[in-house]
Amino acid sequence: MDEFIDSLDENGKFTGKTILKSVAHRNGVFHPTVHIWFYTKRGEVLIQQRGKFKDTHPLLWDVSVAGHIGAGEDIYKAAIREVKEEIGLIITKEDLVKIGVFKSSQRHEKNLIDNEFHHTFLCNMKVPFNTLKKQESEVEALTMIPLIKFAEEVWGLANTEKYVPHSTEYYKTIIKSIKKQL
Repeated sequence: MDEFIDSLDENGKFTGKTILKSVAHRNGVFHPTVHIWFYTKRGEVLIQQRGKFKDTHPLLWDVSVAGHIGAGEDIYKAAIREVKEEIGLIITKEDLVKIGVFKSSQRHEKNLIDNEFHHTFLCNMKVPFNTLKKQESEVEALTMIPLIKFAEEVWGLANTEKYVPHSTEYYKTIIKSIKKQL
């Protein structure tokens, strides 16, 4: 689904312009997104397998929940909306712990350049895994993985065939931030 999103400059500052998501991806225009990593106090991380029909990284494992921030949309409201859409869970702003904003540039093909600033959050998963309801059109599967195993698999991107290739700094920050919450 195409939607209007805010255009950002290469430093993550709003330009005051809105643009269709499809145009932003075609022309490599920077734009904001949300990433929400769910974890349990038992030291597990919720990861999602991207849908098989996604334009980027189909069937690779990725962040628990992610999505684009609509034009003019509050970052926290976007995170709450995406969580409800992708895994059927209702959370509040107070459930979210912001851990940073990460610049990401990935050229997938000539007409698909994904330049994003990921507003990244942690969220303690307080409900049983089997109560989650994945969004069929976006998410192929959900699973819980021990944080230690997750760290082994993404540290230094040793498992590039399995996971979306975020930067090592990004994955290290996620792992260290979750460890602090345990």
